[in-house]
Amino acid sequence: MPVYNKLVRDLIPQVIEKSGCKFSTRTLDPAEHLTEICYGTTNYL
Repeated sequence: MPVYNKLVRDLIPQVIEKSGCKFSTRTLDPAEHLTEICYGTTNYL
């Protein structure tokens, strides 16, 4: 199974679960969250 290290928001995990696909999530601590937000925004600019 491929690994996608993406920030997830809204009800996306529930949508994936409803479709019957398997997935895993984890909650980032505040420092990790900030790091990932910075990393994500630089990739889109």
